[in-house]
This record gives sequence, C-alpha cells and structure tokens, in this order.
Amino acid sequence: MWIPVARLPPRLRLSALAAAGRFCILGSGAATRKHLSARNHSGLSDCSPQLLPEPDFRNPPKKASRSSLDFKRYVTDRRLAETLAQIVCGKPNRPPHLLLECNPGPGILTEALLEAGAKVVALESDKTFIPHLESLGKNLDGKLQVIHCDFFRIDPRSGGAIKPPAMSSEELFKNLGIEEVPWTAGIPLKVFGMFPSRGEKRALWKLAYDLYSCTSIYKFGRIEINMFIGEKEFQKLMADPRNPKLYHVLSVIWQIACEIKVLHMEPWSSFDVYTRSGRLENTKRKEVLELLQQKLYLVQMTPRQNLFANSLTPMNYNIFFHLLKHCFGRRTATVIDHLRSLTPLDARDVLMQIGKEEDEKVVNMYPQDFKRLFETIECSKDCAYKWLYDETLEDM
Repeated sequence: MWIPVARLPPRLRLSALAAAGRFCILGSGAATRKHLSARNHSGLSDCSPQLLPEPDFRNPPKKASRSSLDFKRYVTDRRLAETLAQIVCGKPNRPPHLLLECNPGPGILTEALLEAGAKVVALESDKTFIPHLESLGKNLDGKLQVIHCDFFRIDPRSGGAIKPPAMSSEELFKNLGIEEVPWTAGIPLKVFGMFPSRGEKRALWKLAYDLYSCTSIYKFGRIEINMFIGEKEFQKLMADPRNPKLYHVLSVIWQIACEIKVLHMEPWSSFDVYTRSGRLENTKRKEVLELLQQKLYLVQMTPRQNLFANSLTPMNYNIFFHLLKHCFGRRTATVIDHLRSLTPLDARDVLMQIGKEEDEKVVNMYPQDFKRLFETIECSKDCAYKWLYDETLEDM
C-alpha cells in the first residue's frame, strides 16, 4: 500500500521527493507489504515484494581457485575426544538427545560420543571416511547412523535436483523419524561440529536467516548448535558496547536469538588439519602457524524460548534485520538519526519509550535495546505505516 506524497508531513514529504525511486512506505500488516506498481504514485519506483532479499548463504559463488587455508579440522586425540563427549552429552543419567555430528572424519570423537551414551547421526561430506564410520556402528543397535551429507549445505537454493553431500532438511529429518515440535517445546536435537575454516561468518548468517524465519532445520523446533568457532569470529559474536570495535550486526542477531555459552576452549594445535585433498596440512607454513597460535571456542547456542513472544515474528524478522543493518551502516551516528530515515513515527517518542536519550549512539545500544526498539515501533498505534525502506541499501 502506498501513501501519496501530498499526505505526508512536510519533513517526510521533502525526503520522499528528494529520494524519489529510493523509498517506499510500508504498513506493518502483511497485506501492505505486497508487491505493488508505483508508477502512478507520485513517480516513486516499484517496491520489492520482500523488504530484504535474503543473500544466498547456502550456495556461495564458486571461485576459480581456493585459498590455501581451505581445510578441515578433526579431533584425533583420544583424551580430547573423551573430554568433549562428556561436555556435550552431560550427566550419564540424563536421557540423551539425538546428536547430529558434522564431518566426524576419522571417527575418534564419534567413538567417544557413543561410549558416553549418545545416539549419533554422523553427517559426513567426505566419502572416504564413510566406510570406517559405518564400521563403528556395527552391533550398536542403531545408535549410530552414517549419512553422506554436508550440514552446511542443507537446503541449497540453487534449484534443480539436490545431490549429496547437499541435502534437503525435509528428507534428512523424515529419514531420521524427526517430527516438527512447537517452538516453545524442548530441544528436539543437538548439532555438534566445527564451523568451516573459511566462511564462519557466512555459516552464521545462513543459520541466522533459518532461525529467525523458522525454516530449514529450525522448522523442526529449537535446534541447539554446539560448534567450535575461531577466536576472532567468537570475539565478534560475543561483542557488545563494551567492545565497540568488534560489535556488529551478527553480534546483536545471535545474542538476541540464543543463550550462548562457552563450553570449552582448545588451542588450534590440538586438532589435525587436512586439506581438501585429504593430506595433512604442512604446519610449518606461515598461514597455519599464525592460526596455531589462536584458540577455538566450543560455543553452545540454544534458541530462546521467548524469542517470538512479543511482536518479533518469523514474518517480520527481515524488517528487524534491515533496522540493524541500517544502524550499523553508520555505527557512530545517533539512533535518532537512523530512526528518521527508517520510520515516520516520532523518533524522540520512540526512544523515550525504551528509556534512551536523543544523543544515544548505535554502538552504545545493547542487543536487547535493539529488540525493544523494534518491538516498540511494531506495537505503535500512532500510525498504520511504520517503516520506510531504502531499496538501495546494500546487504552487509
């Protein structure tokens, strides 16, 4: 639905005319977000049917050559495997969750998980490891299933037939006998593994879109992710106004969505590193030596049961993402300056409702402050049209 420019308040009227072809005014209801032609509405250009086109994080463009740092990390130390199994499986008397283990490789950790009482589904993308993994499951009465699958390529958007190691979550979960449960129910299963050595940020974005839209694996409920992540990306993930240089959109998105706990910290040197061709990486190389000086963090990300308790929903999460990307696009600016570009509502009044001053800067807002800001605007009864959308804003 469109508002004629003539009906806008003077400030917004001037902004709309000056930015003709860049902004459209949207209502908060689903009906007002439909794709409508704007050629007969004061010269404004067409508005996209979606507020934000979701980047294809599931299928990154193929490159002609791959970085020398594109490798996989495996747990091959028995003692470390036993430690991790105890951490993830919890107390011995507790009923075990079904555990999806991502790229177990040689299976040292898989054995430890089985011995700790876990029921494991090994999702292995490298066919060379599958026969050995299958041999581990003999005489275990189905406690181990091995599937040729890459967890980070579940539900690709490339179109056409899905070929292993890519897989549909519907097919995977149907074969495993996993059914959808309400978001407010318990944790249906856990995922355990390591984020890709390259593309940790891309993997986090892909999971974030799936989580907030309740699609892919999150269609089946609050899936708990237990993943090793590199030190630099971990610091960004956990950043807040106390670490303004590292504070980012993903920091806000994940801290709002999940309870995040650090379960374990381990030096890079504890893991064996293999290239895509399967050979042991030369640890004397400069790039690898730099990484070996860092740590990997095992983080547990449990989706919050009350994430969608208020006005944030799987239908409007993309507006929330747009709000965050707009704000962090000029992170040192004041929040009120961003609000004047984002909503026709009284920005001062919105900030007052969440207990913030007019000079509050973006980097001083905590994750929950952004959620309250979004929900305050969504719940406002002052105006039926609550959001302005800049189509030229590039995805971050």
